[in-house]
Amino acid sequence: MSNLAKRSFSLVLGISTPLLNNPARMAEVSRWLMRLFFLLATIAGLMWLSQRPVFALRQMQVEPIPGQVVKHVNLSQVKNQVLEQVQGNFFTVRLENIKEAFEDLPWVRHASVRRVWPNSLAVSIEEQKPFAIWGSRSEQKFMNGFGELFSGSLSQVEDPSLLIEVSGPNDSSKEVMQLYQKASRWFAPWNVEVVSVNLSDRYSWSVKLSNGIRVEFGRDEEAQGKALTEERVARLIEYWPKAQERLTGRVDAIDLRYGNGFAVHLASATNKKSELDEKKSGAQR
Repeated sequence: MSNLAKRSFSLVLGISTPLLNNPARMAEVSRWLMRLFFLLATIAGLMWLSQRPVFALRQMQVEPIPGQVVKHVNLSQVKNQVLEQVQGNFFTVRLENIKEAFEDLPWVRHASVRRVWPNSLAVSIEEQKPFAIWGSRSEQKFMNGFGELFSGSLSQVEDPSLLIEVSGPNDSSKEVMQLYQKASRWFAPWNVEVVSVNLSDRYSWSVKLSNGIRVEFGRDEEAQGKALTEERVARLIEYWPKAQERLTGRVDAIDLRYGNGFAVHLASATNKKSELDEKKSGAQR
């Protein structure tokens, strides 16, 4: 026996001798070893059992969330598309991967997936609801009521005329949605609806109203802690009846980028402009 082997044997014998001479400690060690054995045996048994054919995925039930009727998602078609990507059985399949596969499909906003014993999956999907057309109609992009963009076909929309038109820089859809909500609230006393919102690359914005008038706001100055934009809209609504008395043509646009008044653009051959001064409560040419 080599010196290394002799030293190792002596070390083990020296460590174990007190344990061997103590029956209580030996009993405790035996109990822990038995527990470890049963634990490993249980894990091995579960692993073997999980691979049995009875747990192979055989069914996937796809349905809309409660209270929603899907109009643009073919449930059986999307189920087959996702099933082709599913890997694993009831125990090993990654639900997050299935969720992502559904949410990558057109017109699916959100999906939730759960296991159904012993070999099925249940999927609930929330369908996108188009609120606005984003950019040009040829881009086939929509914005939902949460300010999120998604792709889809305009031909799938029952009545595209009901959708407003919005546009803006990349990653600005939520801001555009906030601008729409603010403008809708501001112009509610005028009994008109906002039908279009445009946010430029320089973040100046404008809206078009259901009465055909475009309103220019410039940059949103409320970001500086001032309610200047809202004050200018309130001033416009207050003095608009007096301004109309002095106008002789159809109004095409209103410019609110003035500190103490607003400019009116007439849809006429001469493209005349009228300005209303807040202090004088009258029109200025």
